[in-house]
Amino acid sequence: MPKRLGVGVIGVGAMGKRHAENLRRLVPEATLVAVADANFKRAQEVATELEVDHAYERPEALTGRSDIQAIVIATPAKFHGPLIELCAGAGKDIFCEKPLTLTLREADAALAAVAKAHVRLQPGHVRRYDPPNVSAKKRIDNGEIGDPVIFKSLARDPAPPTVAYMQSGVNGMLYQDSTVHEFDLSRWLMNDEIAELQAYGGVLACSRIAEFNDIDSTLVNIKFTRGALGNIENYMQACYGYDIRTEIVGTRGTLITGYLRQTAEVVLTSAGARCEVVDHFLVRFAEGYLNEMRDFVRAICRDHDTSVTGYDGRQAVAAAEAAEKSYREARPVAVAK
Repeated sequence: MPKRLGVGVIGVGAMGKRHAENLRRLVPEATLVAVADANFKRAQEVATELEVDHAYERPEALTGRSDIQAIVIATPAKFHGPLIELCAGAGKDIFCEKPLTLTLREADAALAAVAKAHVRLQPGHVRRYDPPNVSAKKRIDNGEIGDPVIFKSLARDPAPPTVAYMQSGVNGMLYQDSTVHEFDLSRWLMNDEIAELQAYGGVLACSRIAEFNDIDSTLVNIKFTRGALGNIENYMQACYGYDIRTEIVGTRGTLITGYLRQTAEVVLTSAGARCEVVDHFLVRFAEGYLNEMRDFVRAICRDHDTSVTGYDGRQAVAAAEAAEKSYREARPVAVAK
């Protein structure tokens, strides 16, 4: 493996551009060789901005380059499965944004392609790289709170996604696109698998979401294989900011992670009190996105397995698929193993 890993990025919307920026400027072991996007103008603009020589419209042009050893996939999720198979067939190691795929069938096909090609696959579960969660994981593994017995997490977006974004999704976008983060985080922090869940949901704040056969609010109750319990909340119209919090209750203590305030400043005037809050996921998890890309590149450069595996991505997809089924059928559903 070369001293500097040649990397290409497929899909340079907001998320893909952030990965491209980090690779270009803040991951010294990597060389950003090329970007690709179905919107070729967008690919050209990002390439120009980041001083990258090569921009493509079709992913095959990027995967065919011999100076690229690893590829970052950051397209809409419905393209993830086919692109993983394309990159694996080209012998490239792969970082794929969450969700790994939109169905368990696609996930299993992607993992089979990766195994056949003997390449590595890391799904983009950024919560594992957020510093408060990293610290919590270390404390749990060191036994500071005893045995974890209850997992609670909430994720509230300031506003629903745009119509264009919803049009790019499929049924169950809330579970696959948002709750999938919490499903993965719960497995990781609780050191256990989700055995069964029951999801409750509805269109409670943004009526337009119903046009896409989706929901804007959900509560999911979880049973883990060793008996621990969990509860996850997702809500798409908090209005006040981007609110992500997690609590892990153990037999000897409790850990709480997450924050809402962007700065330590509070302004007090005759009009009242106000403070600046986090308003976007790229702000809240900026450090996590950089840390996960550094970890992926270093694993490939050192010929190590990735810290987050394709199986981790598969299990998050399995939980999301089970949650969608539970909501639609109004019953508990076991999570496929």
